[in-house]
Amino acid sequence: MSGHHPLKTIGAVLASLLLLTLAACGGAAAGNSSAPPAKIIRIAYQKFPSGDLIVKNQRLLEKALPDYTIEWKAFDSGASINTAFIAKAIDIAAIGSSPVARGLSQPLNLPYKVAFILDVAGDNEALVATKASAITSVDGLRGKKIATSLASTAHYSLLAALNQAGLSQGDVTLIDLEPQDILAAWKRGDIDAAYTWLPALDELRKSGKTLIASKQLATAGKPTLDLGVVSDAFIAAHPQAVEAWRGAQAQALTQITSGAAAANQSVAAELGLGADEAAAQLAQGVYLTPTQLTSATWLGTENSPGAASKYLHDAAIFLAEQKQIPAAPDQSVFDNAIYRKGLSNELR
Repeated sequence: MSGHHPLKTIGAVLASLLLLTLAACGGAAAGNSSAPPAKIIRIAYQKFPSGDLIVKNQRLLEKALPDYTIEWKAFDSGASINTAFIAKAIDIAAIGSSPVARGLSQPLNLPYKVAFILDVAGDNEALVATKASAITSVDGLRGKKIATSLASTAHYSLLAALNQAGLSQGDVTLIDLEPQDILAAWKRGDIDAAYTWLPALDELRKSGKTLIASKQLATAGKPTLDLGVVSDAFIAAHPQAVEAWRGAQAQALTQITSGAAAANQSVAAELGLGADEAAAQLAQGVYLTPTQLTSATWLGTENSPGAASKYLHDAAIFLAEQKQIPAAPDQSVFDNAIYRKGLSNELR
């Protein structure tokens, strides 16, 4: 026997457990609402060419916020990102304007705000038909199988393209697939066409015909954007971190718009491409300078929302017409969903 009294031993164990519990809960401050929030940023990113990949690859945010833990989580589509926001599993995300319009509408009514524009869709999202289908125009898709990611900007653009050609979603067989699954279905010959984005899009183009790109739909009044959104809760708890994140994104945009080799190298590393391939894919998007970003054409200024909120409202109206959401909210909902604090004539 060790010679320890059993009751004293139990007491010591209980005391140790109590101390551990208090330590885990932050001690006496655990129930105190003034305790500082945990310094963790959970970022949802998507594997398409953008400044977001540059921020991740070059660790720009980690450098700007050394006392924060940055967690990067890969997602395949905006729909899955909205689900993650519902679950309160992420704080910041790269997400398309169409899923954001859905997120701000009923029934989701997600509490998040648009704080940045990563890019404006150009030739980096497009509708491509297989050569075997012999389809040469959008109106030739009637009765055909088309793959896209439901609730994405590609889905929105597909509906707009069909609408422009006098067709509706009911005139085609729509198959809901993520980009990599679209590629597999294409190779198997399961589909006639697909509307998707880079880098999968470039693979489809090698053995297909482009029918229309998002760039053409944008000029017809249906622009789609890739946006940086932040949860309201995170903005309230970490406003300075949001500014640092926006500053890191602005650095990345500047690298892209100035044609910096580092931008190509970072995107190449994140997507498993050669630097030349990455440069060619970046060239297909439309990237704004910080000055353009904070103009009336896009995000706007601290005192006035820009046209980005109108584009979101227009998207919601179109989605309601297409019976994708019950109804479009008022324009004011989208105006209020632009995070304008700290926006100046130029992000720094």
